[in-house]
Amino acid sequence: MTSVLLVLDPDHGAPPLAADLRAAGIHVLGACPCDKLVQEALRQGPDVLVGWSSHPGEPLFRALDILRTTQALPVLVFSGDAGVEAMERALQCGVQGWVVQGYAAARLRPLLQLVQARFRHERGLRDALEDLGNRYEERKLVDRAKGILMLARQVPEDEAFRLLRQSAMQQQLRVGQAAQLLIDAAQDAAGVNRSGQLRMLSQRLVKLYALQVAGGEAEAGAARVLQSQAVERLEANLAQLGRLLSKPTFGDLLDGVLSAWKPLDAMLGEAPQAARLLKLDALAEALLQAAETLTAALEQASGMPRLHVINLAGRQRMLSQRLAKEVLLATLLPGPMAALAREAAERTALEAEEALAALQAAPLSTPEICATLAAAAQAWPQMRAGIDAAGTPAGRQQLADASDTLLERFEQLTGQIEHSMQTLIG
Repeated sequence: MTSVLLVLDPDHGAPPLAADLRAAGIHVLGACPCDKLVQEALRQGPDVLVGWSSHPGEPLFRALDILRTTQALPVLVFSGDAGVEAMERALQCGVQGWVVQGYAAARLRPLLQLVQARFRHERGLRDALEDLGNRYEERKLVDRAKGILMLARQVPEDEAFRLLRQSAMQQQLRVGQAAQLLIDAAQDAAGVNRSGQLRMLSQRLVKLYALQVAGGEAEAGAARVLQSQAVERLEANLAQLGRLLSKPTFGDLLDGVLSAWKPLDAMLGEAPQAARLLKLDALAEALLQAAETLTAALEQASGMPRLHVINLAGRQRMLSQRLAKEVLLATLLPGPMAALAREAAERTALEAEEALAALQAAPLSTPEICATLAAAAQAWPQMRAGIDAAGTPAGRQQLADASDTLLERFEQLTGQIEHSMQTLIG
């Protein structure tokens, strides 16, 4: 039996709706005024809402509009108002039946059937439109995911789609769902990689500054060019992270990195002096810590185990520059400070060797990744040799070259892990 909730204005001319509905075999749940309509409709859950109002006002339309957005149901209203404005307002509120000066008991049952049929039809149209919108959005996701795979794996479009579809089948997902997961994975991996680069650049800038202090004109000139490139890269990374990361989620951490970068950037604009090395290094350490905090937060927020390997490989970039920086400081600073720098360099070398061993033990997935890691391991003895000879111009150059070689190898390794299939689609 169809159930009905009545909404009635206090009106002596109202028809006997409740009695006529019951006579037509309709279950009347009760009646309520406009200000109780939403509450009673939610509480009683009628099949149809039937109303009478000789001259409907804004309270009725406002209640119907709220009901439409909270618990839509078929609505039939009898009215004495033949104005176009009232009819248009009723349509805006989702009224399926608006009967003007046409009440008759014999019409109640067919009118109720009409508004229910019209409600089902409208709901079907809305569902179809929503499905079409979802399909359009899903198509955009698939195209974006294919683009990521094409760029990362250097494959044509049809192969990228095959990989995506295979991933969806393995995970028992729709292709659109698999595409969204891939996009999220790529974004998370890019965030960790770029944030990790900030750590490396904080140490590289001090290393290049120290090379300018220690070297001759040619050596200082080369280091100055590299320093300018490092500054540009750091600022580009900050801009990219600003676009990539959620402001409400990570904005405070990114602001911390920016705050740490500003004084360091200002000092790098001044002429290099040995007396400023310690202050510059302290500013770089503040930037390093802010970048470490951001990188750790990005890794933790993602929950992707593969990001730990990206973070570990990316951190080796920083350690290659940090170690060279500390060795250079040990040759440039006065006695006690030089001793502290040498001790720090020994700790950094040990940390780098332990991390290299951890990477070698990790389940790295492709021959290319394994080959890059092997090349990084082979470059490590050259770094050790440069450390031992850092007190001479030739030794400093060897140290700088070896640290740049290690940096290049670990940059390549981090990028390969970021773009690997295990990272992108699991």
